[in-house]
Amino acid sequence: MLKHFIKSIAMTAAASGMLLASSAMAADQKIAVVNFQEVMSKIPQYAQVMQTLEAEFKDEKAALAKLESDIKYNQEKKKRDSSIMSQKEQEDLDKKIAELYQEYQTKGKAFQQRTGLRQNEETNKLIALVRKAIDGIADKGKYDLIIEQKAVIFSKEDASITDEVIEQVSKLK
Repeated sequence: MLKHFIKSIAMTAAASGMLLASSAMAADQKIAVVNFQEVMSKIPQYAQVMQTLEAEFKDEKAALAKLESDIKYNQEKKKRDSSIMSQKEQEDLDKKIAELYQEYQTKGKAFQQRTGLRQNEETNKLIALVRKAIDGIADKGKYDLIIEQKAVIFSKEDASITDEVIEQVSKLK
C-alpha cells in the first residue's frame, strides 16, 4: 500500500515536471491563430469563384427551374381540372408528372454532383492561395505555430493574423 502511494507521488511529480517544462517551452514559441472561414468569406477571389461557377451552371440551373415549374403547373392543373377530366386524361397527366419528376430528380442529382465537384476544385485552389499567404506570414513573422481559430478555446486579439492573411491573399492571383 505504501509502495503504491510512493509510486503515485513519484508519477505525479514527474507529470508536473513535464507540464512545467512544456509550458516553459511554449512560452518561447511565437503562436498565432487564423479564422479560416472568415478569410475565405472575405477574400475577393471567393466572390469571383462563386460568380464564375454561377455563370458556368446558369443554363443547367434554369433548365431545372423550368422542370420544377412544369411539375408544379401540371400538379395544379390536375388539382384544378381533375373533376372535368376523363380517367384517361388524368392517367396521362399523372404519367407526365411522374416523367417530369423523374427527369428533375436525375438532372438535379447530376447537377449537384457537377457543381459540388467544380466548387471543390475551385475551393482547393483558394485554399492553396490562403496556405501560401499563411506560410509567407509565418516566415516573415517568425511564427512557430499557426492554429485554426476553431481549435482554440481562447486567444488574445493580437494573436490573430486573420486580417493579415486576408490582405495577403487579396494581393495574390
